[in-house]
Parts: sequence; C-alpha cells; structure tokens
Amino acid sequence: MADEKRKFELRRRRRRRLALRLAALAVMTVAGVAAWLAVAPPELIRVGSAYSAKIVCSNTFIAGRDPQQVLGDDVQAPGHPLLRLMRVEVDGSNRIVTAGLLGLFARRVAIARDGLGCTVVPDGVSAGRLAELRAEHTPPSSAPTTDAAWPQGEKIDVAEPAALTAVLDDPAMTGPGMRAVVIVKDGRIVGERYGEGFDAGTPLLGWSMTKTVNAAILGTVVSDGKLALDQKRLVGDWRTDSRAGISVGDLMGMQSGLAFDEEYGSVTDVTRMLFLERDMAAFAAGKPLAAPVGTAFNYSSGTAMLLSRLWQDAVGDPDRALRQPRAALFEPLGMRSAVLEADAAGTFVGSSYLYATARDWARFGLLLLRDGKWGDRQILPAAFVTWMREAAPASGGEYGRGQLWLRGPASSRADDLRAGMPADAYWLIGHDGQTTTIIPSQGLVVVRMGLTPRGLGYFPQKLVMAAARVLSAP
Repeated sequence: MADEKRKFELRRRRRRRLALRLAALAVMTVAGVAAWLAVAPPELIRVGSAYSAKIVCSNTFIAGRDPQQVLGDDVQAPGHPLLRLMRVEVDGSNRIVTAGLLGLFARRVAIARDGLGCTVVPDGVSAGRLAELRAEHTPPSSAPTTDAAWPQGEKIDVAEPAALTAVLDDPAMTGPGMRAVVIVKDGRIVGERYGEGFDAGTPLLGWSMTKTVNAAILGTVVSDGKLALDQKRLVGDWRTDSRAGISVGDLMGMQSGLAFDEEYGSVTDVTRMLFLERDMAAFAAGKPLAAPVGTAFNYSSGTAMLLSRLWQDAVGDPDRALRQPRAALFEPLGMRSAVLEADAAGTFVGSSYLYATARDWARFGLLLLRDGKWGDRQILPAAFVTWMREAAPASGGEYGRGQLWLRGPASSRADDLRAGMPADAYWLIGHDGQTTTIIPSQGLVVVRMGLTPRGLGYFPQKLVMAAARVLSAP
C-alpha cells in the first residue's frame, strides 16, 4: 500500500512539473510573440492597422458616422479575418484615429486635415507634424447649398414614376449592402433611395470611381495649356531609360507598361502604396517596365497616383494645385460635399480616395453626359470626354483612354447582362459595389453605391437596364 502511495505521489509531482513547464513555455511563447509584434510586426498586420485607422478616420470626420459602427460594418464585416482583431481609438478633439491588432500591436495613426481628408501617418513622421503640413494651403470651405432645383441646388422637383418606384424598392435590383441609388434622367433626379443610416447628405467613398474624377481634373489642367496628353519624359528617373517613352495618354489608358500588382487581401503593390508609403506617386514611379509601352493593359492604382502628381506639378504653384480640384471642378458643378484626400507627401490620392454624396457623384456623371460642359461653361476641353470614351488600344475594348470602363462589372455570370447594355453606355467602377453608369443615348445617369463585395454576386446592370426600360417607356 505504501509503495502504491509513493508511486501515485511521484506521478502527481511529475504531472505538476510538466504542467508548470508547459505553462512557462506558453508564457514565454506569448511573451515572445508579443515582443515580436511590438518590435517588428509583419507588414500584413501594419497594412491592416493602417487600413482600419484610415477608413474609420475618413468616415468619422468626413461622413460624420459613428467610428465603432464603421469599424464593425466597413472594416471588419466584409474584410480579411485579420481585420476582425483590430481595435480603434478616436481622439475627436485632435481628429486622430489610432488602430492596432487587439489595440496593442502594430498601431497606426490616421489624422484628419481640413480640406485634405484623412491621411495615414507614415513611419518617421509625427501626427503633430503632419497636422501642420500644408495647413495654411488647405482649400477654402464650400459655399452653402441653395434651395434651387438639382443640379444647381438640392431641391428635387420631379415626381418619381410609379414604375421606377417598384424598381427602386426591389432589393434584388438595388443589391445587398446598398447605401445610395440616384437616377438622373434628362438632367433631373427622377428617383433615389438610401440604405439605413445613410441619406442624401452622407459623403460616400467612391474607391476607384475616383480615377475618372482625377482624369477630369487632369483635363482641366490640359484646358489651361499646362499639360498635354502626348507629353513624354514625365519623371526625372525615366528620362534616361525606356520609360522616357511613356506619355500622359499611356498612363490614362492604363497601357504604360509599368509593373504594378493591383491584387488585394495581402501585401501587394497597391496595399503597400495606399497604407505604408509616405509618397505614393514616388513609389509608383519607381516601378520598372513589365512590357513595352502601349502594348499591354494593366489596371493600376499606381498609374492614377502618377497622374495626380503630374497634374499637380503642371499647375506649378503648390497652393493653387491643392485648390485645383475644388476651383476647377467641384465648385462649378456644385459638388460641395466632395473631399479628395491627399497622402502625407501632399499628392491627391486620385486612385481611390474621393468622398462625395451620391447626388454629387451624379453631378459628375451628368458633366460627362454633357461632354464636359456645365451650363454655358466648358469645364473640360472640347472633345475631351469623347477622347476619354475611346477604347485604349491595349485593353481589348474594355477600358477607355480616360480612366473609365466601356463595359460594366465583369464576370462569367454577367456576360448576358453586359451584352444587353446599350452600346454607348460607359462606367465608373469602384471597389465593393460603387458604380456610376452613363448612357448618352438615353440621357441617363445611374449612381449605385454600397458595401457589396464581389463575392455576393450582385451586378448593377440589372438595376440600370430596369431603370432604362421604365424611363424610356411612352
């Protein structure tokens, strides 16, 4: 009996020692991982933190939305599993958002600046210094809205047709995650809908629809005679190699030949540029040629950033360049909600970061519908919109010369829908379901915005064609 007791006690002590060793190993492992995350966090986590800080910052201080709701709905719900571990802190008085893994690791900061939106604070730059950067050059605030009829003001004085009401009230037409739909026929809003928590005054992120607006801003600089579409030898480092042959027009048509990885979900060129780089245009300019100039189509947010830098440099005066979007485009159109955000180097993020109400996105679509003319004023050069709509030779008919799409969102499941669209329809298309469709032959502009990842299988062609049928019926 005594021997059995001794054996039992020996086994108990061994198990206890093993448990203690395992616990110590676990503590050491956790401490090691924590130290690793604190000192040298992986780039993917840094990208996730920066993305979280940036999206929450912009939606809080531009759109006036609740930051925790933005974190849950916009960042965590549709995104990478890593994003579900992100936590944010909001300093409302200083307009700073900090985000990090569990709120502790790879913490990144985004700061809001008047007229320039939110910017991720890059390594080596303090938030205070970034707040001071160009603060004296921020664009003036917009004039108040008027009670005139849209598009001159915000008054909607056209009754919505009953048949269109049925289309707009059908969730299968407006799609999951819809936040705004605005339909313009012959220069007037004839129908609109807003998702829960959103209304006609909520600025919404257009993502890559921004590229087409950026192209139009470049057009205003072309109109001023400060930049030419056939201009080459654009960047200092390019002038001594084969990149010297890249023209502004090549960049506009996404056929420059420059290497750029536009894939999302990991650390690629586009995510590195948008969330880790201080000077996004310089990052894009450093890319080598992957194909001879003009021979290959490569959709690239880096290309759009280069265009932003080129037109800003062409304007010359930095103060005036920062005012160009508002003075030359937004104010004449009455796009008073529009905020085009800038990076830490002062370059507008013309690839991705324009916030505007759905009605203001519709105003821009109406400008294109009117071939760049607004009232008696020619905002864009004569025939510029016609040129924008010409197929970029390397795109196989998919993409226009002026940073716009000639066919709607593509998928094997959408081929019939794309084939059924009017031949003259063209599109602005942005991430997660942002679209503006222009159909000149029908005097129609359809803006549809939301949080609708591609995997949900929604295609806005259904909405556009249903609206077109209703509005063209006798």
